Amino acid sequence: MSDLRWLTAKPIAHRGLHDSAAGGAIVENTMEAAEAAAAAGYGIECDVQLTGDGEVVVFHDDTLDRLTTAKGALRDMKLAALREVKFKHCASRIPTLQEFLACVSSRVPVVIELKSRWDGSGELAEKTARIAAGYRGSSALMSFDPWLVRALRLIAPNLTRGIVAERYYDDPDWTALSPQQKFGLGNLMHISQTRPHFIAYWIRDLPAFAPLFARNVLGMPLLTWTIRTDTERARARRWADQMIFEGFRP
Repeated sequence: MSDLRWLTAKPIAHRGLHDSAAGGAIVENTMEAAEAAAAAGYGIECDVQLTGDGEVVVFHDDTLDRLTTAKGALRDMKLAALREVKFKHCASRIPTLQEFLACVSSRVPVVIELKSRWDGSGELAEKTARIAAGYRGSSALMSFDPWLVRALRLIAPNLTRGIVAERYYDDPDWTALSPQQKFGLGNLMHISQTRPHFIAYWIRDLPAFAPLFARNVLGMPLLTWTIRTDTERARARRWADQMIFEGFRP
């Protein structure tokens, strides 16, 4: 893999530079959030998943309920229907990944997280890799799901890929994982199969052996997420190469 200093050169805005949680009008993962981050010179992290008709869109949640006036699973809706969905706090629409990248227009690095359905499908990896391969700017792809990262390695070995991980997986979102699976994920035991170029590890679980071994012995850049406080920022400086931040401007 070529020099990855571009990946860690600047702080990375989590889901773009948004402010709706503080009462502002810029919502996460919208093109407005991308524009704000790019204009400020920050890298951008965004999330992608598939619509019901197989299009790659930029959106984090499984359902539309939290951020939009619609309800239900995003995966059940076709792109044409999603075009009509309105956000609660802005006039934007859910963008496709192509639209999002066109907005960034190679100004800053983009780190794209593939949201897994944990079903063994490589469709999202294949389609996202195809889009990223056609993008002229600096981009990296990552996922919590080792299967998707492995698929990226096989489909597009020259694209920058990373694994997102945490140590304990004790959030209710991870209840479907067995203790053995959690141990393997937290300790990056898939690394011989996924062969990531970088690690993105939860700030609350640093320091931890596996990501620090990857960083200090294997030479992989270590990102950490999601930095929201001064305490977390100090920890990020101590243990990682760059932070993915939210709620303030570094």
